[in-house]
Amino acid sequence: MRLEKIAAKALERVNFDRYLLSVVVAKRANELANGSEPLIDIDVKKYKYTDIAIMEIAEGLIKIEMEKE
Repeated sequence: MRLEKIAAKALERVNFDRYLLSVVVAKRANELANGSEPLIDIDVKKYKYTDIAIMEIAEGLIKIEMEKE
């Protein structure tokens, strides 16, 4: 699947809140950069940490809790 479609699916998982998605991607990318194992079966050398984080979110492997206003 193309990265654009994966990003759209990830955005859908956070109710189209781009700010929330960027925060979650940044946090997960930092975890990956600091040695965390990816939750998906992917070649880490082939993709950027942010791309892996977006893929994980799109697949529903990262739990995102949203506050109710």
